[in-house]
Amino acid sequence: MKVNTDLVVLNVTVTDKAGEYVPGLKLSDFKVYEDGKEVPANVIANFGMHEAPFASVVLLDTSASMETRLSLGRSAAIRFLDGLRPEDVAAVYKFDYKIEQVQDFSSGRDLAPMAYAIKARGMTTLYDAIFEAVTALTAREESRKAIVILSDGMDTYSKTSPSKALEAAMAIGASIYAVDMSATDASSRNVQSAMVLKGFAEKSGGRFVATPGGPALRDAFTSIARELGHQYTISYRPLNPARDGKWRTLEVKLSRPNLIVRTRKGYRSPKG
Repeated sequence: MKVNTDLVVLNVTVTDKAGEYVPGLKLSDFKVYEDGKEVPANVIANFGMHEAPFASVVLLDTSASMETRLSLGRSAAIRFLDGLRPEDVAAVYKFDYKIEQVQDFSSGRDLAPMAYAIKARGMTTLYDAIFEAVTALTAREESRKAIVILSDGMDTYSKTSPSKALEAAMAIGASIYAVDMSATDASSRNVQSAMVLKGFAEKSGGRFVATPGGPALRDAFTSIARELGHQYTISYRPLNPARDGKWRTLEVKLSRPNLIVRTRKGYRSPKG
């Protein structure tokens, strides 16, 4: 099957006010807007709920400031892998002053042995790590993609800017799930890093988890894996066919009241 690369694919999470996933919605319950114009039903190519497998990349911050939180980060990553369905695949990367793959995409649920030998060290290359995750996910044929970040702080060493990292993720439709591992102190550094992580999550249609750790952190990872198995996917041909490399804003609304909808905020059209 040839995939039409010009299709815009939206992965949409719908919850009620209590945070429970809402099954059984039909295409007629959704309205999609591109640059403020409603996308007519006749250009929507596919609609479905979570049948499609997804590929994800887990990014584990191993910079020096994570020293006391590394084992917690590992156990959270394991909890996420445990929650995946058999058809889903995940790769795991660690990042400090450089980025290394801990395990390649696999449907295996065990963390590779080298993950247990990781030591915390050096600077933080968060934005470069997101860019690396996007590169790895671009090569995957799964239509649904996610990046899961476990980090406690500010980027100190990346060549990539935060806006470029976010745009790269949104360009391939990858939702970013960001877990703030910083201690609960409200120093300006932690507040600032939390704001960056939160922005990544909100703009890409993922979720920001602010948690000091322990059971709350493990539960957050279980729920992220669950969420990825409860998404609606809508694919459509873009209203504006111009291949001009320009940004297009996206919005999804529901006809039913009192439901919360999350998806990415836009995409850049192909060029040429």
